[in-house]
Amino acid sequence: MAPELFHFLAMGPAPQSGEDATRSLVMSVGYMVVIFVIFYLILIRPQQKQQKELRTMLAALKTGDRVVTTGGIFGVVSQIKEKSVVIKIAENTKVEMLRSGVQQVLPNESKETKEKPK
Repeated sequence: MAPELFHFLAMGPAPQSGEDATRSLVMSVGYMVVIFVIFYLILIRPQQKQQKELRTMLAALKTGDRVVTTGGIFGVVSQIKEKSVVIKIAENTKVEMLRSGVQQVLPNESKETKEKPK
């Protein structure tokens, strides 16, 4: 008896005598389209925009840029290769990593901001 109840609930309401079955179908498809548009605007479009910004940032990397890796390591780009970059993280320590491992390019600090007046 219980499976029959679930089939009855899954079918949805039957069209009324004056209501057209195709109109009911069109309304259902219309709701699905509206839900997809909302889903696109809230989730997919911002994600694509963020990925595009990341690609342009990685393409614009140059030697001397201060960067933060996805692991949270700060460093300075010392060499750029086709698919990887070499980052200097300490005085005699260089790490080669994929370009996609760079999360953020930091603004260069000028000497005036480093030397704060006391």
